[in-house]
Amino acid sequence: MKILWVKTDFLHPTTRGGQIRTLEMVRELHKHHELHYVAFDDPANPEGLARSREYCSVAHPVPHKVVSKTSPAFAAQLVAGLFSPIPVSGMRYRSQAMRNTIAHLQSQHSFDAKVCDFLFPSINIDRLDDWTLFQHNVEAVIWERHAQSGRTPAHKAYFALQAKRMFAWEKRVCLSVGHTIAVSDIDEQVMRSRFGVTRISSVPTGVDTAYFERPADAPVSRDLVFVGSMDWMPNIDGIRWFLSEVFPKIQAKRPGTTLAIVGRNPPQSILDSAANPLVSVTGTVPDVRPYLWESAVSIVPLRVGGGTRLKIFEAIAASTPVVSTTIGAEGLPVVHNQTAQIADTAEAFAAECLNLLSNSDGREQISQAALRLVLDNFSWAKVTERFESALVRPAVPALSQ
Repeated sequence: MKILWVKTDFLHPTTRGGQIRTLEMVRELHKHHELHYVAFDDPANPEGLARSREYCSVAHPVPHKVVSKTSPAFAAQLVAGLFSPIPVSGMRYRSQAMRNTIAHLQSQHSFDAKVCDFLFPSINIDRLDDWTLFQHNVEAVIWERHAQSGRTPAHKAYFALQAKRMFAWEKRVCLSVGHTIAVSDIDEQVMRSRFGVTRISSVPTGVDTAYFERPADAPVSRDLVFVGSMDWMPNIDGIRWFLSEVFPKIQAKRPGTTLAIVGRNPPQSILDSAANPLVSVTGTVPDVRPYLWESAVSIVPLRVGGGTRLKIFEAIAASTPVVSTTIGAEGLPVVHNQTAQIADTAEAFAAECLNLLSNSDGREQISQAALRLVLDNFSWAKVTERFESALVRPAVPALSQ
């Protein structure tokens, strides 16, 4: 097949779950197919474009500057977002240059499949009826959860406004494409029930089990670890909750318990937590695996989010037991007390962490059962076979909107 793949970014350095999922998928597809990859080029990150030949036949970089969320320009976008029918998170990626590149490629090539990777590039595609939308989560659900857990009434009101607009935009795009691929059965059912989507299937998340395999001589020298991009709002919210509500309960019963927060671009509020000598905030690290291998328990204290968390499968592949909220483990086939520990209140989350920290046999039992689950079912090769099968379905003309 000849495949056109459009995303907002190139895939290195790979620091986010969505990047990892896409990277592994396109690597597998590129082994057998001609893949043209269109994305915004970031001159400050030459590694992205330079390494693109690892997963595509031809890269098509598009100049575009996505403004930083700490810049005055982003503040202006937030104000504009009060009046735009498209949510702010979508407007940031509007690009005439990308629109022109996609149109030119379609005029020059006969593609067997076209993939819009995530909702945001769709703003630059004129007609979507013969495209596959690869939807890593249900964006509207994330914004609705932000509105519910916002720190102030102003936050809640703004998130609620963005959630309403995201719902309308996401529904329109999902109904316009030829086919949607969700990353879990839960996300598929949400889009069916809330958006009325019928041309949809789900493909599970995978993991590179060989890459994360724990070395036989890896010592357990840390207690708790959290791995995840610290510039993603659900991760920030989850760690703030853990530090303020859960960690003190753990410390009260097990003084000296340590926590490592591993992920890029932590905000100042999270960096300030490093004033506690028992908490380390690493920022970007060259390799997350040693932090997983050397930690007794991996925590996923998310209260907001959607899609599926690759960090859980990565911890499992590293033989590190997981304590997660229900939302953190949403869409993954893990079972409480069998392949992960699930807890949603601060008291229960602390208790599950304490139980595992004090019980090495229990940690081994949980981690080995979980490892068998991913080894048997969730290699990237197996997952990509399902993705490829969804891609080759003939496109159905979109319903009129």
